[in-house]
Amino acid sequence: MAGNALKDKSLMFAVRCVNLYKLLCDERKEFVLSKQMLRSGTSIGANISEALCAESNKDFIHKLHIAYKEANETQYWFEVMLKSNIINDIEYTSINNDLAELLALLTTIIKTSKKKQLSD
Repeated sequence: MAGNALKDKSLMFAVRCVNLYKLLCDERKEFVLSKQMLRSGTSIGANISEALCAESNKDFIHKLHIAYKEANETQYWFEVMLKSNIINDIEYTSINNDLAELLALLTTIIKTSKKKQLSD
């Protein structure tokens, strides 16, 4: 169940990143930072999808860790774009709240999986 919720949320987040990228390129003519955000933001869901097909619990944790790192990188790009006035406070808060949800889910699932791994 958690895997499906995580996958769904990460997919919707990736779509938000794609839409933000389009907005930044088309309307604000920003191409460099937005591309970095697009890559890391869409990578979160790709790594979660890989984790759901993991060969072992260790592989599952590893893939989710990569997704977590990509989420942290995405958060960094949001902060840079906010402080550079490329996105405004409302845009930042909206998409960053979704990202915070993903980070919290990833943290919980990784911790739970590590405990399971130790008990096996």
